[in-house]
Amino acid sequence: MMLDTLVLGIGNILLQDEGLGVRALERLKQDYCVPSAIQLVDGGVMGLDLLPYLEDLSTLLVIDAVQTGQPPGTLVRLEGDAIPAALALKMSMHQAGLQELLATSRLQGTSPPKVVLWGMEPANVDWGLDLSAPVAARLDALVHAVVEELQDWGVWYDLPILDPPRHACRGGSTN
Repeated sequence: MMLDTLVLGIGNILLQDEGLGVRALERLKQDYCVPSAIQLVDGGVMGLDLLPYLEDLSTLLVIDAVQTGQPPGTLVRLEGDAIPAALALKMSMHQAGLQELLATSRLQGTSPPKVVLWGMEPANVDWGLDLSAPVAARLDALVHAVVEELQDWGVWYDLPILDPPRHACRGGSTN
């Protein structure tokens, strides 16, 4: 079965808040029963190597750190053509990779009809494995915003896991 919704967490986890897309994806997998119709991919800094994942999608949701000049920890939602414009101010090489990925997908005719980026204003992108305090404090809010977006798209139907443990999920994605 071809999955038509992809949630793509991107970023470099070695550069603190730069890796918040990957950290948010990890939290999503940890705290929620993800419907099997949704594919979760840790895209890290893979850039154009992610092209095959974009084929045959109807919806793509990217989670990433985005510099918009807002206070650290501010949630950001971008859609369609607003995404490449916002990425003009690059924090790292993977954002150039995301721009190239979306542009190449469009040129090949494989760009999903709906592309949304949920992100957060970073506080620190220096070397380090931990998210900064303002970003870590808002990570759950970002994940919740992603879940709400997927609910609006009609592809999400499960509630967060609190009790019983995650292994009790029925049909959840473990990608």
